[in-house]
Amino acid sequence: MNESREMILSTAPGTASGKRSLFVSILAVGSTLVAASCATLTGPSRHAIGAPPTAIGAEAATFASASGSTIHAWFAQGRPHGGAVLLLHGVHANRLVMLDRARFLHASGYTVLIPDFQAHGESPGDHVTFGALESLDASAALAYLHERVPGERVGVIGVSMGGAAALVGPRGPLAADAFVLESVYPTIREATRDRLRAWLGPIGPSLTPALLRLVGSSIGVVPDSLRPIERIGRVAAPVLVAAGTADRYTTIRESRALFDRAASPKEFWAVAGAGHVDLHDYAPAEYERRVSAFLGRWLRGAAPAEIAAATVNAEPASR
Repeated sequence: MNESREMILSTAPGTASGKRSLFVSILAVGSTLVAASCATLTGPSRHAIGAPPTAIGAEAATFASASGSTIHAWFAQGRPHGGAVLLLHGVHANRLVMLDRARFLHASGYTVLIPDFQAHGESPGDHVTFGALESLDASAALAYLHERVPGERVGVIGVSMGGAAALVGPRGPLAADAFVLESVYPTIREATRDRLRAWLGPIGPSLTPALLRLVGSSIGVVPDSLRPIERIGRVAAPVLVAAGTADRYTTIRESRALFDRAASPKEFWAVAGAGHVDLHDYAPAEYERRVSAFLGRWLRGAAPAEIAAATVNAEPASR
């Protein structure tokens, strides 16, 4: 009886042993959460996609990437001199999520290319790398698009990781003629912290360093190399940054900071009430109006001299 009482007292929260036991328990839970989060974040997201969409006259395309993957994509030819758009999906998604964007762009005469990043959709790969290897896929896709429609100005629409991939390549941002960057994280550290806070509450951010170390060692990527905010200023083309005001994964403040680092000409669209969601699906009419106007100006209208001389156009928040 006394022995049992002493054991209970020795592990009670107010005792030194109890505090040590609580600390060990918290560490164990934290380690489990970090390991589970790493597996969830870095695991491949492979899926069968199906036949190319006949509504836009798309055809299946494959091309090699320096990531080591063979990239699977859909290509749909637009009208001559109508411009071309490369559509880059987000993390753990695939080209299907970009199809609605491709439909309205193709209906407007643009040539479109919609690839699956490595380790996504039908493109082989072992790990999701949050823009590191995917940047090599984006570069390969842009090269393929230039081969198919030589002489066309090319715009890029990059969603979340897709936008990061357009910026963080080893040779710098893609050499495109216009960029639409949706919900793009400024640094992988902030992206990880924001997600852990959203998933786990107040304890989440404290696990950020451990998760980044584990993720980095798992995928062979130095986390500090994934900093789009340090690359966006090197983009030599007009930029439209779009972000949801209720986004918990990439906050509106972080999106504003990314926008502030971009060179002119640039535009900002704060999508009122939107989270880290498909912005086209959330506000389709406004999305198509804004993106069509932006791409139409820079891929079809403005001459290079006008692009160089353009001024900042930061628009107020609206839906």
